[in-house]
Amino acid sequence: MTLINANEELNHEVNESNSDGSKHDADLDHGERAFTADQVRVGQRAHDLDRAHVFHSWQAQGPFDPMTILAAEGPYIWDGEGQKLLDMSSQLVNTNIGHQHPKVVAAIQEQAAKLCTIAPQHVNDARSEAARLITDRAPGDLDHVFFTNGGADANEHAIRMARLHTGRTKVLSAYRSYHGGTQLAVNATGDPRRFASDYSAEGIVHFMPAYQYRSYFGATTEAEETQRALQHLEDMITLEGPSNIAALILETVPGTAGIYGPPAGYLEGVRELTTRYGIIYIADEVMAGFGRTGRWFAVDHWDVTPDLITFAKGVNSGYVPLGGVVISDAIFETFRDRVYPGGLTYSGHPLACAAAVATINAMDDEGMIGNAERLGRDIIGPALHEMAQRHPSIGDVRGMGCFWAVELVKDRTTREPLAAYGGSSPEMNRVIAAMKSGGVLPFANFNRIHVVPPLNTPDADVRFGLKVLDEALSIADEYVI
Repeated sequence: MTLINANEELNHEVNESNSDGSKHDADLDHGERAFTADQVRVGQRAHDLDRAHVFHSWQAQGPFDPMTILAAEGPYIWDGEGQKLLDMSSQLVNTNIGHQHPKVVAAIQEQAAKLCTIAPQHVNDARSEAARLITDRAPGDLDHVFFTNGGADANEHAIRMARLHTGRTKVLSAYRSYHGGTQLAVNATGDPRRFASDYSAEGIVHFMPAYQYRSYFGATTEAEETQRALQHLEDMITLEGPSNIAALILETVPGTAGIYGPPAGYLEGVRELTTRYGIIYIADEVMAGFGRTGRWFAVDHWDVTPDLITFAKGVNSGYVPLGGVVISDAIFETFRDRVYPGGLTYSGHPLACAAAVATINAMDDEGMIGNAERLGRDIIGPALHEMAQRHPSIGDVRGMGCFWAVELVKDRTTREPLAAYGGSSPEMNRVIAAMKSGGVLPFANFNRIHVVPPLNTPDADVRFGLKVLDEALSIADEYVI
């Protein structure tokens, strides 16, 4: 296999007009960079200090050898050796507008010069404007925002609000989900990241999700999957006792758990069941929200209005930590005259909220939401489905907007994964290494490669990233039985 030479392929003009005639990334120049020996040494020193003193998340600390990042701009990063990589991971699927967007950088600088921080009991204009912009884009009567530091504590507070509002305790959450790393959020999580911290003491009850490719219900059609998954969910509600269940938390489109969108009618059915039984419906849009699926919120694809929406990541492209809960009028009224027993020192931090305001406005001004939908419809989706016709290692392709998963298997008939659930494999590691060698930083989890570029990535760069993936998949094909 001949891998693409990154320096040759990545030297094209990234400000090339998109097929809709617009230009994205505001004429940023993402050309080649030359790093001095001193800059490389600074990076090496940072790496050495990291290994001496930094404790990393989700890692065994000893063998871990993290990548150093010297610079980032637009859809690119440069590693510790100065190699340029197209960031098809959007880091942790959060740099929705790419790296170092000048409008957001300027907004942070301006806010820092004016008011770096202030306690959350006081009004600050950045938080007020961010709340307005977010609620303007939320569906229905979700007109209030409680700001948090990130997605995990957003989910923690959403569950707390639901429990206090209903006077109930239990929370339903799907298997094959991820809701955060704090104690309650990781127990709500439905994948192996929960196992080490699962003490069965957080009131969480897990149910089987609607996941047609690996159906838990023996479904052979989308309609069967929807009907059987909803019947299973109602059975769980009945058996657990509706009067005991405060909330159901569900990723609208699960992210790291597999980007498996709900089959037709499923979310509408979830909304109907939760309404019927008086259960608060929490839509976790930490990863799927703010344009990732080609809508402001993923629930907009299905015209569903939850009671609470949790968000983080894309709201300000991760430039400053920020998350939150968008709250319906009914739940807000519960706390109009009753103290809400929760808060955070940095709730609505001015720097984070200023970044959110600038990000949302940049998304609007530069047409990023529509561009994400177009990239998925016209470029990413067609390319991945075409690859699936040629690569026997592709078991399934699914997604929307700039939010896609390629599920790799050893056998299409048995659907044996290229890496076991909850782990990796030498085979997957070879595919990932080939993509990096080809000039692309991928997002991989278990047996999947996720195609999740920034929403404003130029067409030519998206095609380049897909070409590198196509080449790397020939390695996966070697392991097909």
